Amino acid sequence: LELKRMSVSREHRGRGLARALCREVLAFARARGYGAVVLSTSMVQVAAQRLYEGQGFRRVGTSYPSLLGTLLNFQIFHYRCDLGDI
Repeated sequence: LELKRMSVSREHRGRGLARALCREVLAFARARGYGAVVLSTSMVQVAAQRLYEGQGFRRVGTSYPSLLGTLLNFQIFHYRCDLGDI
């Protein structure tokens, strides 16, 4: 299962909503027999990286979104959470 574009509006951040949403996605995937959840986030999304790593995701790769991204060393981090691990 791929998690795409999870976001919590600024006025609602800091209340644990992203953590709860992430747990719900993992439970949804597990209940439907998926073996893993994958996602990507950019190198500048440090809070997102901490959130995902805290939920059991591990970084499994890095890529560049474009030639310009490569020139600027702007990386996209790829994460995976194997559902049998949590």
